[in-house]
Amino acid sequence: MPAPPKSPALRERYDARQRDVIDACARVFAERGYDGTSVDDLVAATGLARGGLYHYIGSKSQLLTRILEDLMAPLLERAAAIAEGPDAPATAEERLRELTRVWMRRVESHRHHVQVFHRERRTLEREPGWDAVRGDRDRFERLLTGVLRQGADAGEFVVPDPALAALGLLGMVNHTALWFTPGGRLSADEVADGFVDLLLDGIRRG
Repeated sequence: MPAPPKSPALRERYDARQRDVIDACARVFAERGYDGTSVDDLVAATGLARGGLYHYIGSKSQLLTRILEDLMAPLLERAAAIAEGPDAPATAEERLRELTRVWMRRVESHRHHVQVFHRERRTLEREPGWDAVRGDRDRFERLLTGVLRQGADAGEFVVPDPALAALGLLGMVNHTALWFTPGGRLSADEVADGFVDLLLDGIRRG
């Protein structure tokens, strides 16, 4: 993939256009699948010529990895601040709720990216960039598990297995990419709070 421009103004425009291209391609992959999507399909979705498309994505396989990087990198930065930053919420429950809200908002704004991850997991595992994608996913899981463990240590709730509880919450939120409709009956934050309520109610009853 060609190097992006060095001029700050040109780089800003390049990055914005690249995000638009990646979003459009994620939508096509979510609808058609990676193997079912041709370069011509991506050209049609983005309005770019082949040369312009490759300028932004490098290759079809690089694009697949980049879709997941775009999903996770901003989420991880925000999640780390919530879980471990100096301005983190005071209680573990507040941190858990805010983590889940931020995560659910990311699913709302990037649901095609999440759908691609689930649909193309086997394909992704064969790509050179998979280790970085897996590392980002594992780091988020560790942050979530850590907050649940903090709540248990502080006596806010009893969590026999914080890692298992984190996986359960991960499954609930990730699955919303298949059914959640922005502007529907529930907002992203309401869905997130509902999932945390279900988890904590089950923990407290247990």
